[in-house]
Amino acid sequence: MLDAAGQALLILVEPHRLLILGLGVVLGLVIGILPGIGGLAAIALLLPFTFTMDPFTAFAFLLGLGAVGGTGDPIPAILFGVPGGSGSQATVIDGLEMTKRGEGGRALSAAYMSSLLGGLFGAAVLAISLPVLRPVVLYVGSPELLAFAIFGISMVAVLSGRAPLRGLAMACFGVMLSMIGTDPQTGTFRWTMGQLYLWDGLPLVPALLGLFAVPELCDLLIKRTALAQSAKFGIGEGMLRGAKDAFTHWWLVMRCSAIGAVVGALPGLGASVVSWLAYGHAIQSEKGAQKTFGSGDVRGVIAPEAANNATEGGALVPTIAFGVPGSASMAILLGAFLMHGLIPGPDMLTKNLSITYSMIWSLAIANVLGTGLCYLFSGQFARLSTLRYTLILPSVIAIMFIGAYQASSAWGDVYTLVLFGALGWAMKQLKWPRPPLVLGFVLGSTVERYLFVSIQRYGLDWLMHPLVIVLLSIAVLTLLRPLSKDVRRLGGLKGLIGQIGRPLFHATDLFYVFIIITMGVMLSEAVGWNGRARAVPMIVGVLGLGFATVSLVSSLFLSSIPKPGRVPLPELAKDTRIHMDLASDTDDMAPGAVVRRAGIFFGWLVAFMASMAAIGLIPTVPIFVIAFMRLENREPWKLVLPQAILLAAFIYVVFANLLTLHWPQTLLGSLVPALKVIPSI
Repeated sequence: MLDAAGQALLILVEPHRLLILGLGVVLGLVIGILPGIGGLAAIALLLPFTFTMDPFTAFAFLLGLGAVGGTGDPIPAILFGVPGGSGSQATVIDGLEMTKRGEGGRALSAAYMSSLLGGLFGAAVLAISLPVLRPVVLYVGSPELLAFAIFGISMVAVLSGRAPLRGLAMACFGVMLSMIGTDPQTGTFRWTMGQLYLWDGLPLVPALLGLFAVPELCDLLIKRTALAQSAKFGIGEGMLRGAKDAFTHWWLVMRCSAIGAVVGALPGLGASVVSWLAYGHAIQSEKGAQKTFGSGDVRGVIAPEAANNATEGGALVPTIAFGVPGSASMAILLGAFLMHGLIPGPDMLTKNLSITYSMIWSLAIANVLGTGLCYLFSGQFARLSTLRYTLILPSVIAIMFIGAYQASSAWGDVYTLVLFGALGWAMKQLKWPRPPLVLGFVLGSTVERYLFVSIQRYGLDWLMHPLVIVLLSIAVLTLLRPLSKDVRRLGGLKGLIGQIGRPLFHATDLFYVFIIITMGVMLSEAVGWNGRARAVPMIVGVLGLGFATVSLVSSLFLSSIPKPGRVPLPELAKDTRIHMDLASDTDDMAPGAVVRRAGIFFGWLVAFMASMAAIGLIPTVPIFVIAFMRLENREPWKLVLPQAILLAAFIYVVFANLLTLHWPQTLLGSLVPALKVIPSI
């Protein structure tokens, strides 16, 4: 093994291979910075170009592309609250708050160093575990994967903060949303509303961008300021402090990296889940986290970023050992195996062991190169947070629309972005936690799939598997703990009943009504489905309806819910649990002004969509940039025109030519057939 590792390193450090690896790293970072695009699209696009390369060079290039996506993802998440990928969702919560305090450079540096350490940890786990973990991974079947998914959903109790019932209701709602589409068991169309777009389900990327990116951009326009008025630290000082933070909390980095490597090795979970698991673990295990997380605690950046980058090494374990991809990017990498005549399994641990170790070295070197490049340009990145909103929003909105649209290249992606954006903004304003909705949405279909497989194969005996018993027991305790704390704080059930008073309805309770009606309508439609198609949706829907109803009743009747004219119950007023979501920056503004400016923001989004439908995306971009910058703040033409031209050129070169994104049919293209040959028209 040592000989193979040494031979692989000598082969990989040859100049031309290092150059190819470096090219993959640069491309992976650039694409990782673009919201919603992710390294998956780049790997899929560039895979054919590796056909003429030898296996060492090909995998160095592809792993360079994929390994550093998690390093670039936190840049837009920290600076603008726009997740660069699904693995950086949790980073938004504390990273954006640090940016608003003028600590964007520190947050970026902590994310880079944590990503580097997590990536190296994942590579080390891969190197050590491949010969050892083969029997362990073989032991993990559908019941264990189901138990892991249920355990992941149980984290909503942690991610719901001060509103556990709201969090549970939104988690159930997220699970129901994940089941939209064609039921894989019976072929039943579930909640598709007759739309072909929904047959394959709601895509994750536009939903995530809508829930997390749109509300932050909307609040930026409402406040009409820069994200950070000034930098608390100089760029150099902030970079140094962030790197020190990662080493100061080295034990947290190691624990979260281990979580990332383990979850990465489980097919079907991936980075979109592991970041929340690591964040929830940090809240439960770190001293004082309940009081400081969510308000700009650097540990809230370190935990998800360390876990996120460690998943790549973990995902390679089942890919190499069994040919079972641990993630979507690993599925594409599996295609590269076959393209180069390699068969995953025992051969990769014997006669092709040097190629296996070259992958491990590629992961390690790519993480070092990626982190170095990020540090090199972080000064420029951090300064972006101090620019006026009119200089930032047009470009971010345009890239965000493209990131959403590339999910399935359909107009439905754009509609999903805007609809989930409105939902996310309402949840943020009304203090409904969004992480539980995301976790339910990500894991819902996984739970249903493994549940049916487990029952078909094992009957009810799957509940008796030792690992299943342990994980389900922990999940139950995790779910019940915050609810029992609330009951005990009120003096038990007797004390809870004693607090019931005159009902007090407030306008914010209308969101309860919206959720209850929506889930009720979905349940009424599910009643007529095939028994197997409706089983899980009915169970989850009834639970969600119950959680939402109980939460509404407590909001109406219990004095513990602070509302205008109502004094909070002293015991609950002392609750130190965090809100577990980004707090709104508009609480100090008049509600009328907030709603009016939010309407203006969503009006800009609708105008962008209308222009895109009429004349195409690329012609829309310069028009949108000019209109926004001139009408919102009368920006000088010397700033407006260069941004409009450069952004349009960037989109044309990268997306129309390099990524060859298929644009939707436009009204102008249908009226003038000769224009169909022009990209985006």
